[in-house]
Amino acid sequence: MSAPAIHPDPYRWKALIFIALAQLMVALDSTIVNIALPTAQADLNISDGNRQWAITAYALAFGSLLLLGGRICDLWGRKPTFILGLTGFAAASVLGGAATNETMLLISRALQGAFGALLAPAALSLLAVMFTDTVERAKAFGIFSAIAGGGSALGLILGGLLTEYLNWRWTFYINIPFAVAAVIGALTVIREPAHSRNTARLDIPGVVLATLGLIALVYGFTRAETDGWAAASTLILLTAAVILLGSFALVESRVKDPLLPLRVVTERTRAGAFLGMALAVIGMFGLFLFLTYYLQVVRGYSPVTTGLAFLPLVVGTIAGSTQIGPRLTTRIGPRLLMASGLLTAVLGMLLLTRIDVDTSYPALILPSFFILGLGLGIAFLVGMTLATHGIRPQDAGIASAMANASQQIGGALGTALLNTIAASATTAYLTTRTTETPVPQAVQQQAMVHGYTTAIWWAVAILTLSALIALILIRTRHRPGTHPTPNPDTTADTPHTAAPTH
Repeated sequence: MSAPAIHPDPYRWKALIFIALAQLMVALDSTIVNIALPTAQADLNISDGNRQWAITAYALAFGSLLLLGGRICDLWGRKPTFILGLTGFAAASVLGGAATNETMLLISRALQGAFGALLAPAALSLLAVMFTDTVERAKAFGIFSAIAGGGSALGLILGGLLTEYLNWRWTFYINIPFAVAAVIGALTVIREPAHSRNTARLDIPGVVLATLGLIALVYGFTRAETDGWAAASTLILLTAAVILLGSFALVESRVKDPLLPLRVVTERTRAGAFLGMALAVIGMFGLFLFLTYYLQVVRGYSPVTTGLAFLPLVVGTIAGSTQIGPRLTTRIGPRLLMASGLLTAVLGMLLLTRIDVDTSYPALILPSFFILGLGLGIAFLVGMTLATHGIRPQDAGIASAMANASQQIGGALGTALLNTIAASATTAYLTTRTTETPVPQAVQQQAMVHGYTTAIWWAVAILTLSALIALILIRTRHRPGTHPTPNPDTTADTPHTAAPTH
């Protein structure tokens, strides 16, 4: 008996507005506090040793709880999880904005990360089950990818504006109108397809092993940045992460209802998308870190000017993921399109290796940012689409969580790895160039720039590797302009209501 035709959700485009708002809120919060942190630190008397926790607490909670958040989406429903994530994120933001001491601020950041781990996979998986037409999916995921990729850079801009013209507390309060609007929209226009929930039991051993393993991994990268890669604390944490995550994989291969069905990550194309996005984020997050310091410390830009300097990156990302990428999706296979986007990003990063103490922003940095954003926008559009393409509706949440987790882990690794490389190169430069005490300012600035360009060369290599992985692992399943055939993991036990093509 043939499956009945399923009409597309008439409210899907309106729903996209509110899903995009929620994603923007999560993306902003990965960077918006960075620029506000020096002011908040002075206001709340946070010690230099603890200030990093305003960033680390968010990343740690977000990254370690993503798999659990994704599975909760599948088990309890994406719409309820979406609303819970929004409400909790807004409440945590109120707590952060009203913080009167260090403890309140750090708790609020951890809570933001925890509720973000519910919200991010719920948002992406809602898109995956609501948009079923090939062309429409490309447009919807293009918009989502633009926000996911450009939101972090936009956070730097907003962070500077809010801190300079209002108060650092508004970097938290800004989330409240986003959350309220998205909750209202979710209650009125978001409709989760019937029979798309997973009826399996929650895998408690998997939850414990995955959460502890990811905490050890993300925190290990953080300790590497502050203590060094050879420090005992770093090695213990990373070793624990390997053991815990290895045990997690073993458990998942044997339990009846795994937290992370291995079919989600072992399918070749999806694995290529996850790995490609993780490597791309390593380069992108390193760039935010170095160029923020370069523009403020070396070039003397104000926080607002520094934030606005990243605007071409945002524009390029939006152009790549909403205009160019969707138009090419039906003409070029995903393998070549993702690789082309990543190689375009390599070109933008290569240009940035030429920065110097007095480099012209309009002549070099602006076009570099735009080209980099353009390439990453195209690559993330393809990566986000492939992460959930052909997935069983019951696994959409966990696949979405893996897409987010790959970026969170890539960001943590990128910040730790590239910052270590930059610091080592800066120290080596000073050692070989001067013996004066104190070191002249001009030499200090030249050493910093040398450290940044050394790390950017590493980012070039990492982005090139991600392009090669896309070419090797991603398979082109369909001819341009046609509908893709289902993935092997959708050919069995998928309900007829799941994601039909038109």
